[in-house]
Amino acid sequence: MTRQITTINPATEEVINTYEIMTKEQINEKTKKAQDAFLNWKKDIRKREDHIHDFAQEFRKNKEELAKLMTKEMGKPIKEARAEVEKCAWVMDYFADNGKIFLNEEVINTDARKSVVMFEPLGVIGSIMPWNFPYWQGLRFAAPSLMVGNTIVLKPASATMGCGIEIEKAFATSGVPEGVFQTIVVDSSMVDVLIDSEDINAVTFTGSVSAGGKVAQRATSQIKKCVLELGGSDPFIVCKDADIEIASSGAVKGRFVNNGQSCIATKRFVVVKDVANEFIEKFVEKTENLRVGDPLSENTDLGPVVNASGLKTIDSQVKDSVKDGAEILTGGEQLGSKGYFYKPTILKNVSTNMRIAQEEVFGPAAPIMIADDEIEAVKLANDSQYGLGASIWTQDLDKADKLSRMVRSGMVTVNNVVVSDPRVPFGGVKKSGFGRELSRHGMLEFVDIKSVRFYDQLLHQHYVE
Repeated sequence: MTRQITTINPATEEVINTYEIMTKEQINEKTKKAQDAFLNWKKDIRKREDHIHDFAQEFRKNKEELAKLMTKEMGKPIKEARAEVEKCAWVMDYFADNGKIFLNEEVINTDARKSVVMFEPLGVIGSIMPWNFPYWQGLRFAAPSLMVGNTIVLKPASATMGCGIEIEKAFATSGVPEGVFQTIVVDSSMVDVLIDSEDINAVTFTGSVSAGGKVAQRATSQIKKCVLELGGSDPFIVCKDADIEIASSGAVKGRFVNNGQSCIATKRFVVVKDVANEFIEKFVEKTENLRVGDPLSENTDLGPVVNASGLKTIDSQVKDSVKDGAEILTGGEQLGSKGYFYKPTILKNVSTNMRIAQEEVFGPAAPIMIADDEIEAVKLANDSQYGLGASIWTQDLDKADKLSRMVRSGMVTVNNVVVSDPRVPFGGVKKSGFGRELSRHGMLEFVDIKSVRFYDQLLHQHYVE
């Protein structure tokens, strides 16, 4: 019996499309085609540069159609969807412009006449990506990896299968050689087939801690490199000297971007008691001005969460925290009789042992904790299994420097929310994963580093290591 994937519009609960799941044989055909394409793709970086620029142009040209599909599949407000498409084109252009520089060979002074470190592509990378940024997640990895000379087989999330297919179409339409970037139509039950393929040389995964652990175990058991970008519970530290007007606006932006469904969305607010009342008042006021509704409307700030399961989870996290003593300041309820809408929510009197403080909250709910001072605020911020990003709000940059070194996370932003940027390494510590994406550091995750030394003659007796 043929198995299928069905995509559902989270705003209307209507079926968008149904896809037939590929067989093991079809997956292996795709990975073999990628391995064959790799042999030519890796040869000429100038051609890769031109192809990637062409893709960026093609993606921008189709921005409106791509954005609408994303909004229909996972509920992102259309204005945020357009911005995601634009950002994808930017990351492609950025690595096309800078990839050759990032891959320059390094000359090292040794006893040899010449010593060189070279960076060579690994081969075919299996990419397993989530639904919350369906274009960006796939392309922020693809841009540097393709410029290195690798080829890619993408497994998109089932909820956004259409977006994954459109990425492959854009590569084909822009003239990228067949087999360089392919999308496979499979659900999570077929991920092991992708990882196990003899033509897959490495794996990159973005998703939950539990799933990431299984991916890493499967890949590393076969001596395949992997990079994991897992969950986050990013703290938002408000110091006593913070500009509260700016910080409260940042709080709304950081918590409710993509309806709170982002790994680097602010998840926990830690506010020094001196400014807590003022911050909370402004945060609540600005949150209540957000407009929830049809994500295809230009006026909408928050659409639905991605599915019924996500709605159930966020509602239970809020209700369990209230049972444990938290107080709802605004929101805390589902909206409407159709679609997976949840009112933007703020809670205070939150303690570190509550679900909403310990779990990753993938929805529009903001827990607030009060700290006596900045040192306690950092302690509360670090009380998490996650360590992806963090933001610190203070007008004292010397203090910010000190606190940023105390926070255990892969990224820290001062006086702004955490965002991904092609120019800066992206990734976390603790259970937020390992390895990096973006920047030169992300580019070098999927290369073989080769050292070559040239001698005229053997001048010294070298001993075995």
